[in-house]
Amino acid sequence: MEHYYLAFFNFVEEIVTLPEMDKASIRRSFKPIFVPKDTIIESAGKIPEYHNFIVSGHMRNYYLDKNDNQITTDLNNGPRFFTSYHHFMNRSVSNENLHCITDCELLRIKRDDVDISAELSKTQKDYTIEILRRHLQQDKERIDDMANLTAEDRYHKFLREKPNIARHVQLGYIASYLGITQRHLSRLRGDQGSKTSIPK
Repeated sequence: MEHYYLAFFNFVEEIVTLPEMDKASIRRSFKPIFVPKDTIIESAGKIPEYHNFIVSGHMRNYYLDKNDNQITTDLNNGPRFFTSYHHFMNRSVSNENLHCITDCELLRIKRDDVDISAELSKTQKDYTIEILRRHLQQDKERIDDMANLTAEDRYHKFLREKPNIARHVQLGYIASYLGITQRHLSRLRGDQGSKTSIPK
């Protein structure tokens, strides 16, 4: 399980240097877990219990619209923190499902333990604020892209920025994330003669 923590430390240390006492705190607070593919680890209608760090694997957030269509709002792979941020931080009932698309290796911390460890850690508040800032910036950029970029432009930006996801995540989830139909995305791929292999 050591590689779980090494991935975590390497990710966080791009933001701030972790003292040994904080590394020890992380080892106590974050629990390693292996999740098989196609598992919902947090369900809509509940208060999210965990903040997840993706060591490996692909995950998405999605909700059901009024017609029970799955709308993917976040799609990512490790290393990265991943949860329903607003509801997790505010302890409110979420309308989102957290779905492990593939087998996933995760480190997880409970909501109460976040507050406890923050009191003991020298760096947790600093890197948590920066991670939240990045998440909010990504959300804003996605909203801007949905409003201002064509479907084709959104698709090509996705290929540039998330090539690993494009290779390993099925087409329907990517289409939903980009706000287009699967048929339209298939046509875009065909028109451009894309060589990227995306599972159907």
